[in-house]
Amino acid sequence: MGLFGKMRNKGLFILLIMVFLTSCGEYQQLLKSRDPEVKYQAALRYFNDKQYVKAQTLLDDVSSYYKGTERSEDILAYLARSYMGQKAYESATDYYQAYVRNYPKGKYATEAYFQVGHCQYLDSPDPRLDQQITRKAIEAFTQFVELYPESPYAEQAYSEMSELYDKLALKELKSAQLYYNLGTYLGNNYLSCEVVCKNALKNYPSNAYREDFSWLVLQAKYQQMLNSFEEKKVERAREAQDEYYNFVTEYPESKHRKEADRMLAQIKKITKE
Repeated sequence: MGLFGKMRNKGLFILLIMVFLTSCGEYQQLLKSRDPEVKYQAALRYFNDKQYVKAQTLLDDVSSYYKGTERSEDILAYLARSYMGQKAYESATDYYQAYVRNYPKGKYATEAYFQVGHCQYLDSPDPRLDQQITRKAIEAFTQFVELYPESPYAEQAYSEMSELYDKLALKELKSAQLYYNLGTYLGNNYLSCEVVCKNALKNYPSNAYREDFSWLVLQAKYQQMLNSFEEKKVERAREAQDEYYNFVTEYPESKHRKEADRMLAQIKKITKE
């Protein structure tokens, strides 16, 4: 690189530093300003430039000044949006909930009701963890689609709600699998597995893991047959056989079909059919 190129790069670097310092200086001056209108307009500019922390800080500064005025509604909405921009979903949820409490029929109401559920959807944890937020998100989405069934957000709300139900179902599936793996350790864990699966199928009828639950129920029934006392074995075999037919009727092309057919052969040896 020649001398001219080096000077040009140095010049660009200095220019960027000056722009950065000017920008920082402007923001510091805004923080010191006593003019709420100037702060408010600057906050909107920062928000539009996706500088969400600066926007949120300035909006916080002027929120008490504009409390009780028409502008208070806008500030609350933009505060919620600013926290969304920062991916601070818990804080965003709090502000959107505050908005719907204060302005249930406000100009941002449709957005706010949807975003309460959406923020909690984004904040929903791994299925292995407590799912309280997941359930709250479902409640929020349910309220939203009841209030605004024709909203442009409705399709997304239904889609995300379906994902959340699947997450709750997956948590139950993991619990059922754990019971199954425990087998007869300290009791009949196969029965516990069966109960968890059947409750999940009842509570989440359209979940993505229906076949997995049904397969676990069949396996649990089969294991209870194998581990039962002789006087109960035929009864347990008939229960397992009924479950086999339920399973293959609903999932005739299941990847577990061969294993299920093998089970049926063993069941019939006991029922002598």
